[in-house]
Amino acid sequence: MHNAGEYRTGFALTRPRGAGYTVAMTAPSPLSDSPGRARRRRGPLVLLAVVAVALLFGAWGLWQVFAPTSGNPQRQLVDQQGELEGLRQQVSTLTRSDQISRDANRELQGTLAERDEEIAALRADVAFYERFVGATAQRRGLTVHELRMQPRTEQGWHYTATLTQSLSREAASVGSMRLSVEGTREGRLETLEWPDLRQREDADGVAYSFKYFQQVEGDIVLPPGFEPLRVTVHLEPERGSAVERPFSWADVTPRSAPGA
Repeated sequence: MHNAGEYRTGFALTRPRGAGYTVAMTAPSPLSDSPGRARRRRGPLVLLAVVAVALLFGAWGLWQVFAPTSGNPQRQLVDQQGELEGLRQQVSTLTRSDQISRDANRELQGTLAERDEEIAALRADVAFYERFVGATAQRRGLTVHELRMQPRTEQGWHYTATLTQSLSREAASVGSMRLSVEGTREGRLETLEWPDLRQREDADGVAYSFKYFQQVEGDIVLPPGFEPLRVTVHLEPERGSAVERPFSWADVTPRSAPGA
């Protein structure tokens, strides 16, 4: 027995009493959907699903591009490159500043050293002249105040000796000066006398004549292989006793000079 409004399609075999089988047809049922209607009903659902997936994928892509998170390799690389460039500029600026400071400091040190040398020279000059004109100046006899040696060639040297005396202000001090140099050659001690230094056997001493002070200059030559250690100034005045004063070779030569 079926409810009203329901239809079923099919064939049925009936067999009345006392008769053979007969074939009966039943009407189609509205509950049975056709394939076309099912496809039409699923189409909008599929479209909505595709749109939803596309929106989600687009949102995810935008988030990957614009989200300031450390998980974005591309963004992180850009940030690191910018930071690296900034650090490079800072290093370059600091390097230039350090070099400028070093150059300025070097120039300042050189200037200060020159000023110190000038001040020391002026003080020495003041002390030197006070020996003759100062109120407390003491009278001293003939002496060698200073000796300087300057290199000329590999073996040639120029000497400058400053001679002073304040004992006799009326008469001049007159005499001659010679040098001798002590050193080593081939591992042995050796003394070069004035003729050896002048390379002349009959070399005379250098004459001097002054009341207060005088600078005596000249040249000497050292033999090859000779290492000087000490130089001595010999003064032979016409009146009075001879005077000698030794100097260390390192004290009378520039520091950069050979053998100093």
